[in-house]
Amino acid sequence: MKTADSKKKITIALMVAMFLAAVEGTVITTAASTIAKDLNGFENISLVFSAYLLTSAISTPIYGKLADLYGRKNMISIGIIIFLVGSTLCGFSRSMDMLIGFRAIQGLGAGAIFTLTYTIVGDIFSLAERPKIQGSLGTVWGIAGLLGPLLGGAFIDLLSWHWIFFINIPFGILSIFLIQRNLKESFEKKKNIIDYAGIVTLSGAMLVFFNIFLSAESMNYSRIFIGASVAGTLLLLVAFYFIEKKAVEPIVPLEILTKFNQMVNGISFLLAAVLIGIDVYMPIYIQNVLGYSPTVSGLALVSLTITWLISAVVLGKMIITRGGKTVTIIANAILLLGILLLPTLGMQTPLLLVILFVGVIGFGMGGAMTVLTILIQESVGYSQRGAATATNSLLKTLGQTIGISIFGSVFNLFIVRYFNNNGLSGVNPNDLYGSSAQAMVFTGEQVSQSLNASLHVLFIILAVLVFIALSLSVMMPKTSQPVKKESETEDEAIDKMIKEVV
Repeated sequence: MKTADSKKKITIALMVAMFLAAVEGTVITTAASTIAKDLNGFENISLVFSAYLLTSAISTPIYGKLADLYGRKNMISIGIIIFLVGSTLCGFSRSMDMLIGFRAIQGLGAGAIFTLTYTIVGDIFSLAERPKIQGSLGTVWGIAGLLGPLLGGAFIDLLSWHWIFFINIPFGILSIFLIQRNLKESFEKKKNIIDYAGIVTLSGAMLVFFNIFLSAESMNYSRIFIGASVAGTLLLLVAFYFIEKKAVEPIVPLEILTKFNQMVNGISFLLAAVLIGIDVYMPIYIQNVLGYSPTVSGLALVSLTITWLISAVVLGKMIITRGGKTVTIIANAILLLGILLLPTLGMQTPLLLVILFVGVIGFGMGGAMTVLTILIQESVGYSQRGAATATNSLLKTLGQTIGISIFGSVFNLFIVRYFNNNGLSGVNPNDLYGSSAQAMVFTGEQVSQSLNASLHVLFIILAVLVFIALSLSVMMPKTSQPVKKESETEDEAIDKMIKEVV
């Protein structure tokens, strides 16, 4: 039984590790232009972001399985070490190619952090404690999104861009120290057979599939390329399925893919797409339509982080008394209400109203994401919890990657359509504020109106996705009697709820 003090130290270690991995995806946004100028690599700047996302996604299910075989403590420590090695190498980069390669190493380490932090929480904290801890980890993402660009700008102004990578080292070492000292594990040590064929085929499938979306800005796609990529992905996934059926220790055990888990993963996939849409396009609305500064925009979105944590605690604890299905429906209904408010936003909407709408979205999203993670972890035993959590994380990454690609295409399409409807053709949506835009006959007011019109289309799409998620929540298999008896512990109660499903 872990003491309150050791749990507190483990929580701090996990939050530090999560912040490092999360902020690394945002801190470089401010520094990207300076880095590209210094390393003479503007044409490859998107790959600095893509390499990190790609390798973190590919490594997620691998770390999940290895953690089940060799322990969470060792695997997350290895992941943090790989992350720090990548950070150090990034700081010493002397060319854009070097930086891209070292960012890929960083991503390999981040894959362990993104997955195993939640797995460890599921291992050591009781059901009553988990919502608060997982909600705290969720707010780390919001804080990282706010502080990342500010930290990037500060390091460039006061030191140099190299320090956005070097600063990770002391905090990463602290995280490893706290985890190694306070996380006690007991599992049977035995000779394990690694599913190398599964690792290769799944990684290959993800590499081919993600490349469709991650290289969108630098490639002119043809139908042949897209068709070949999709076909290649499907062939590799079919091969992966048959490999996993025969593997002694499969990377993704097929028995965890129950009807219940598939529906939870499907909802997670949809909500992850919605979340990335909110994170990317709400700042565009606040800055480019309402005309506020990036700083004000960041502060306005703090309401999402605050209500996320409140909801994680409030709705998370309701699992015991109301059941996972009921709480998931409630969270998605609140989220749908928040999303449906967005199409009412206009050119002169008060900022306070925007903050309120975002807060409602944060409450629904925080509750849903927290409950879904708990349900996934409780639907399997300890020996499969890492793989189940990793599979869920991978589906979330897929949702974000596919979602942001589709949203971007729709956003640009309706900007062009707005100007076409107003008698202006040949508008480049990527250069609305550039020299070519200035040469055309439209005003800044028209630019704002085009963005507002396009954003409204996106908001409707987000509402449709949440409605589908809510519908899936209603169709989820009903769990057992959710109310905890006085003689039952909290963990016994949730086990009872899940028993009939799995």
